[in-house]
Parts: sequence; structure tokens; C-alpha cells
Amino acid sequence: MSPLSVSQVSLSELPMDNWMAHLPSALWETPLCYMAIPGSHNAMTYCLDRNDRSPVDPTQPDMLQKLDKYMKPIIRPFVYKWAIAQVCRCRLEQLDSGVRYCDLRIAHRPNDSSNDLYFYHGVYTTITVEMVLKEIREWMDVHPKEVVILSFSHFLGLNQELHTLLVSTIKSVFDSKLCPKMECVTLRKLWSQSHQVIVSYEHNIANCHRELWFHIPYWWANKCKAEALIEEFERRKQNGRPGGFFVTGINLTEDLKYICSHPTESLKDMVMSAYPTLLSWVKQQKPGSNIGSLNIIAGDFVTESRFIPTVIALNENLLKRTIIPEP
Repeated sequence: MSPLSVSQVSLSELPMDNWMAHLPSALWETPLCYMAIPGSHNAMTYCLDRNDRSPVDPTQPDMLQKLDKYMKPIIRPFVYKWAIAQVCRCRLEQLDSGVRYCDLRIAHRPNDSSNDLYFYHGVYTTITVEMVLKEIREWMDVHPKEVVILSFSHFLGLNQELHTLLVSTIKSVFDSKLCPKMECVTLRKLWSQSHQVIVSYEHNIANCHRELWFHIPYWWANKCKAEALIEEFERRKQNGRPGGFFVTGINLTEDLKYICSHPTESLKDMVMSAYPTLLSWVKQQKPGSNIGSLNIIAGDFVTESRFIPTVIALNENLLKRTIIPEP
């Protein structure tokens, strides 16, 4: 693609599985922390254990854990419909659809004698962390110019030994594709060194490994209404953006009042009804280094709407600064 004029650039129409590889060369020198990048909140919740083999995770209220223990057939469907934040037909669909930031919440299941780690949100996933990382690595081998940011956080039940094991697995799986900590990361620099993975790790063990970036800030509004979420983010934008990578999470959060007043609905119902308002706001945002600029934008059910191409298209604002339109 030759970036001859702004009018010829329609980033929302790029092939989503390879959109970084197809970006105009005018963006190759732009720091990734100043670009608009689509992300997936609670990325692995599409494969939560639906066979009731998984216990409810210990972060859930005591009452819910007790009810689930004695009234599982009644309680578990309720847990699922508010815990599942992504829907995918296959494990790599989010990457194929253009997601380049994944929010990964890691856990060791209680009373599990193995060292297997899982993802969790309400309950645990059926797939292990190691299996997912290996699949992501295989996907990267086929998409050598795509860069993925993996954010490991919300560690549940991990001791120091399990953290060490997880870090060892990350290094083993991604090897030279891991991008070490550095001041300015651009596509051109990453491509020249064959780096494709930036790992953010929310634990002090990151201090000991140059391949682990420190935790990427996540703006969470904790609102169940789109209008309230937008108001919160507009307030935060006035104080300026963080200096490096950061995430704006347009994911809505249900509270007990909302759930009780919408007994037949699910998280997906709540999110999809709000997406028109949320995407209308997203379209008005600009990436970059200025006060009020956004970087990674993460959402729920990202493959179910125009969320991903809408975020990618925001990078056209950066092109307008670097390309002189034809008369």
C-alpha cells in the first residue's frame, strides 16, 4: 500500500489478520504507545468451563460460592452469563480479527496438585495457559509482521515457584520473538529485530527479567451504563495520558442492582446494547502523545461488532499529520 494521500487510506478496510503488515509506511516509525491498538478485555473467557467441573473462583462472594456448591444447576448458568466476556468460534479468532492486546488473567486452581495454570473470570477455563501461548506462537510464525501485547495480571493462587515457572514458559515459547524493555518501540524497529511479543507482567518478578515489561495501566470506569463510562473517561483525559502504553477499557461492569433489575439478560446483552453509543465515542478519539490521546482500547465481545476496525481506523489521524493531501 502506497500512502500517497489521506483520501487513499482506509485503514478499517485492511485485512484484519495482517493489518499491521499493511499499514502505510508513514506509520512504521510511530511509537506503538502513540498508536490506536484494539484490545480484548478478559480475552480467554470464551472458553470457561461449561461442564461444571470448575469451582467458582475464590474472588467471588462467599454467598455465591456456597450457593454454587449446593445449588449448582441453578447458580452456574447465572455465573456463566455474567462471566463470559468474549465469544469466539476458534481460539485464534480474536487475533485473526485484528486484536493486538490481550488481557490475560492467570490462576492456579485450588486443590490442583499439578503446576498447570489456567485463565479465570468467575470460573476457570478448560484450556491451560501454556496451550494458549503455544497457539499464539504458531499464529505469529504465520503472521511475522504482527505484534501482540500480552498482559498477564490478576494472578490468583500463584506462589513464587509458579510465577517462576510461568516466566520460564513464556521465555521458552516465544524465545527471540520477545521484545525486551526499551524506551521507544516502533514497527520498523520490531520488524528489524524479528520481535513480535510484548509481555506486560503485573508482579515484581518483572524487575528481574528484561523480557518482561512492567504492568500496563488499565483505565477501568467501573460503570454499567455507556454514558457514565464515557463521562468518566472524558474526565480522566483532561489529566493527560500516561507516558507509555496504556489501556482504555470500554468494558461495562455490572453491579448487583443492574443484575437484579435485568434478571433475564446477560453481560453480552448489556454490552451489545451499549456498543452503538460506545463506538460513536470511540470514533471521536485520537491516538498520539497529546493530552486526551488514547492508545490501546479494549472491549468485550470484540468480534461481535465493528469495534476492531473502528479502533484501527483511528490511526488515520496520525497519517493526517505526516501526509500532505493532494490538491
